[in-house]
Formats: sequence, C-alpha cells, structure tokens
Amino acid sequence: MKRLKVAALNGSPRKSGNTSILIRHILDELEHEGIETELVQVGGRMIRGCTDCRSCFENQDRRCVFDDDIVNGCIGKMCDADGIILGSPVYFLDVTSEMKALIDRAGVVARANGGLFRRKVATAAAAVRRSGANHTVDTLLHFMLYSGMAVPGVQVIGIGRDIGDVWKDEEGIARAIEAGKNMAWLLKAIAAAEQAKEAS
Repeated sequence: MKRLKVAALNGSPRKSGNTSILIRHILDELEHEGIETELVQVGGRMIRGCTDCRSCFENQDRRCVFDDDIVNGCIGKMCDADGIILGSPVYFLDVTSEMKALIDRAGVVARANGGLFRRKVATAAAAVRRSGANHTVDTLLHFMLYSGMAVPGVQVIGIGRDIGDVWKDEEGIARAIEAGKNMAWLLKAIAAAEQAKEAS
C-alpha cells in the first residue's frame, strides 16, 4: 500500500493555541495508524485575499498569480496530500481572515485546474469561546464539499478561550480523536481499493 500523507493547516494566529491542540489530537491518531502528517501554520501570516483576476484559469499551472505569501506553498502541500485538515478559531462568528483568504484562493485555483482536491479525505476543526462554532465549521465544510472532498463523520468543535482551555472540553478532545480515527479508516480503505483495482 502506498505511503499516505495528511496536511493540516492551522488558521489560528496562536501557533500553540486551542485550534492547534485540536488538530494535534487528530494528527496523533493518524500517525498512530502509520500515516505521515504535516502541520502548516497559516494564521498570523499576511495573506492577500482573492481578487477574482481569473489568471489561474488562463495559466492553469496549479498556482495563484500572486506569489508573495504562503498560499501557493499551501496549495502544493494540499495537492500532494491524500488528506486535508483545516482548523480555525472562531473570529467574529467565522474563520480567521487568513483562513478565509487561503480557502478563497486555493478553491479558485483548484477549480481552474480541473479539481485539484477532488476525492481527498478532509475534516474541519474549530475552537470557540461561545458563539459561531457551527458557522465556522460550515465555512470550512463548504470549501471541502464544493471541492469534491470526502468528509467522514462529525466535525471537531472545542470550547475554550485562553490557550489550553480546550483541554478541559473532554467531548471536544474526544471528537478530535474520533475524527483522526475516521480519517485514517477512510484513507486506508480508499488506498486498499485503489491497490486492488490496480492488481486486477
């Protein structure tokens, strides 16, 4: 069976905050199943929004024409991965501006190039103090589903404001662990099916 890999993108400006803790629990389960993982820090970086210039449709080189931030690097890592995790804290009832800019531009580039993220396994995680968790997860899920990704099971929501508070949310941590197990199961099932198809 081929070596499987998952790329996780953390949209929180807090590199080691509650969102990172949730993502880390998902990654731990994947690594336990022998799946390679990579965590990419997106939050706290300057990322320009999509200008709808349509250059990616003209160039079709799997890249955004703006190359002065981390978006093209993130697109490359997402393309190379079999699975994708997107995490964000709730900022004014939605994802962070960095995460929104990333999914806007990555989504358009993927569409311009024939659906780069189609059939990848994906899950979403959100850290929240009180309101906006469902909307934040919905933003991430809409990107995943519109991109043709496969999303196994319930998504991860962890409650906490200050760094480390999410550790107190036993249900949130349990959901993160379950999300990792679901991702690993589906990734391996797909890989086994592909291997069987090649052998037949």
